[in-house]
Amino acid sequence: MIASVRGEVLDIALDHVVIEAAGVGYKLMAAPSTLATLRRGSEARLITAMIVREDSMTLYGFPDADARDLFLTLLGVSGVGPKIALATLAVYDATTLRHALADGDVTALTRVPGIGKRGAERLVLELRDKIGPVTPGGGFACASGHAVRGPVVEALVGLGFAAKQAEEATDKVLAGEPDATTQGALRSALSLLGRK
Repeated sequence: MIASVRGEVLDIALDHVVIEAAGVGYKLMAAPSTLATLRRGSEARLITAMIVREDSMTLYGFPDADARDLFLTLLGVSGVGPKIALATLAVYDATTLRHALADGDVTALTRVPGIGKRGAERLVLELRDKIGPVTPGGGFACASGHAVRGPVVEALVGLGFAAKQAEEATDKVLAGEPDATTQGALRSALSLLGRK
């Protein structure tokens, strides 16, 4: 699995960037806000999520792990695929999106192309408890095991499990083992998914 890519920016398009790392050009789909920070010929490093389907392997690039984790969390909602998850992060940065979810702001969420009223309500219903509570400073406290959750879900999705299945297994493992390491949680989640 590819967790990040660092190298020279070879090409920038409307929806992706090509970064050369160790002689290989990696095409990473990314939000316009991420692409706007990159310059052709300069060096860049993007945190990545690799989505494997029967007919494709696609890399998505993000400025930081928080945005990547939020992308993977969005994929856990039924009806939300990579394109809609990326479009959501294109319209709202991670902090604004978390506030919209925490506040149940359906109107704000329907501004994302591809998300209607029902989809927005589903996002709020399924994600409000997963993003962690708002802290007095305006940020978000990590949900128990949150630092481990994103990498474990990404690893499971990279291994071919459905995003929703990966999220449910990871959440179940972290509920029972809140202090688990990434490796331990991944092992437990694989064991749990193997029994299904």
